[in-house]
Amino acid sequence: MALDGCGQLCKCILLLFNIIFALVGFVMFGLGLWLRFSSETRGLFNIDLNTQQFVSVVSVLIVLGAVMLLVAVFGDYGACNENKTALEVSSCLLSFLTVLVIGAGGGAYVMSDEVGKQVAIFYTTVYAQYLDKQDPGLAVTLSMFHNVLHCCGLLGGLDLLVKITCPITGFLGTLAVPACPTVIINLLESKAPLVIGLFLGTAAMMITAVVCCSILVKQIKRSHLSAPVY
Repeated sequence: MALDGCGQLCKCILLLFNIIFALVGFVMFGLGLWLRFSSETRGLFNIDLNTQQFVSVVSVLIVLGAVMLLVAVFGDYGACNENKTALEVSSCLLSFLTVLVIGAGGGAYVMSDEVGKQVAIFYTTVYAQYLDKQDPGLAVTLSMFHNVLHCCGLLGGLDLLVKITCPITGFLGTLAVPACPTVIINLLESKAPLVIGLFLGTAAMMITAVVCCSILVKQIKRSHLSAPVY
């Protein structure tokens, strides 16, 4: 059916945004499944200590990834076939996600200090579980923390209990490697404005997609009403 210039523009925007949503959703869903079922992180789901935050984050990743994939499927199908029902479903899902993203972004910014402390506590939990179990999977998880953040244990480069999981440096470099909880807290506090910007940018893109869905639905309804009856 015929769409005017605004409708065609919205259709192109939706197709582009839904490709982005599909990629992000696939990454989130895949990462969540990997964290849940990978041998490297499976031990964290045996909640002996305080790993409930990790379990919650992984569950949220899986759910949000699945919802974003659904948004992309319904959105692309609705835009390509100019299907009103699919566009309405996509719009509802996007509205739900937009509220979540704005709420999560605002909460992360306001509670950036607390978020940093919780992540540091989670790291300490993984550290303690590794010392208790000497699980190779937990060793890999610690190595990911240490190499990404360039830190080492609770005492810095001199922490001999987890030395094998820390970044490889020379003697002087070892002395300069900081403790991980301090690095985590400082990093999340300093990156709070960037985090809120990322959340708000994502929310703006989702709101634009919702508006485009609404415009397409109105044009589809109007074309149905104006179509000649034989």
